[in-house]
Amino acid sequence: MPTPIPRVARKAAFVLTATAVLLTAACTGRPVGSADDDPSKEATITFWHAWSAPNEVKAVRSLVAGFERAHPNLQVKVVGNMTDDKINQALRAGGDRAPDVISSFTTNNVGRFCSSGALVDLNPFFARSGIDPEKTFPKPMTEYTAFEGDRCAVPLLGDAYGLYYNKTAFAKAGITHPPRTWSEFLADAKKLTIRQGSGYRQLGFMPNYHGWETTTEHYLGQFSPAYFDKNGKSNVAKDPAFARAFTLQKKLVDELGGFRRLERFRATLGDEWGPRHPFHTGQVAMQLDGEWRLGMAEEAKPDFEIGVAPLPVPDDQAGQYGKGYITGTIAGIAATSRKQNAAWEFVKYVSTDTDAVTGFANDIHNVPSTLAALKSPKLTYDPRFKTFLDIAANPHSTSSPASVNGGVYLVTIQQFGYDYESGKATDLKAGLEKTAAQIDTDIVQARP
Repeated sequence: MPTPIPRVARKAAFVLTATAVLLTAACTGRPVGSADDDPSKEATITFWHAWSAPNEVKAVRSLVAGFERAHPNLQVKVVGNMTDDKINQALRAGGDRAPDVISSFTTNNVGRFCSSGALVDLNPFFARSGIDPEKTFPKPMTEYTAFEGDRCAVPLLGDAYGLYYNKTAFAKAGITHPPRTWSEFLADAKKLTIRQGSGYRQLGFMPNYHGWETTTEHYLGQFSPAYFDKNGKSNVAKDPAFARAFTLQKKLVDELGGFRRLERFRATLGDEWGPRHPFHTGQVAMQLDGEWRLGMAEEAKPDFEIGVAPLPVPDDQAGQYGKGYITGTIAGIAATSRKQNAAWEFVKYVSTDTDAVTGFANDIHNVPSTLAALKSPKLTYDPRFKTFLDIAANPHSTSSPASVNGGVYLVTIQQFGYDYESGKATDLKAGLEKTAAQIDTDIVQARP
């Protein structure tokens, strides 16, 4: 399974979306790329990526080697451990040292990449190659790699969020199966909670938004919200899915001990990326997390059996049980590249070749990013990992859409979540209306 290093990078990149300088449209003197190169001729293209752990760097090298064997006239110069900041600077500057192809862990930046023209629209390349993205990639992945009709990115492996649970603790509490609805989840979380002094000997679930992956968008994914209306205005105050998700989370907080008690307990728990993660130690019996957690938890050698299941769904959407929140790595071609056709051959291979995607998924231990690879008999994985493959392929699974200012709107929603769970904000309707207004203002200001 993947090491924690790239996940930290993802979280750091997400935070930066609230403060980073926006990618700008073509500025004075910005180099202009071209798509008139002949990909059958010999050429060298440069690929920048963010992976840095030794096993992941090895996996990227293997992926590139497969491409070079299939395209002996094309060589790929690989540069790893590249942050979004470095990528953004290079995309603006261009030049001989700039990348032809980039990959990023931050799907939230797709709107910026597309609207600024930093990455080329891949729709013509897909059309010329006879590839239909809608039939190639899972639906959430087709959505988060495009913005306002511009498909400037492709998915390059994915992450799916589900539920980890302590099967030993479940048996002791008399719970026979993982919860399928949020009402079942609340009942189970309460059964699994054992208080001790001012804290807990075992907490059924840490619902607080600082509680390791329990972000607003991960909760919201199970409610299938429409973040924006057809005119691009925030739907936060209009779509009842948002109010329902906030109400559910606040109920979990209140019934599992209250915000302050939970926060005091959280402060005593181990790091998210270390072996003392509270799910590993048995201090928390259920955990919302991504597919990488399984390997990390097993490496910690817990004294209980680990179960994996989809996250619950609202009681009136029980038929959609099995869905989840999807995100992942993206790749694209720099607008400043003068070898865009050769670059497309590489992007096409790493994102649509079934064996290439399958092999890379096996090596990185992420979710494959094509429908064909999700079904490939060449996939190797722990049987429990199939839960995440099924979540990725589920037509009801969701993601958060691209925006012109990246993930700023998600940060705004999350900030209201902090205020509401802690009791700082008490009027849910008014708070959602204020949040929506702020999102709309930020988007208007971000438009060129």
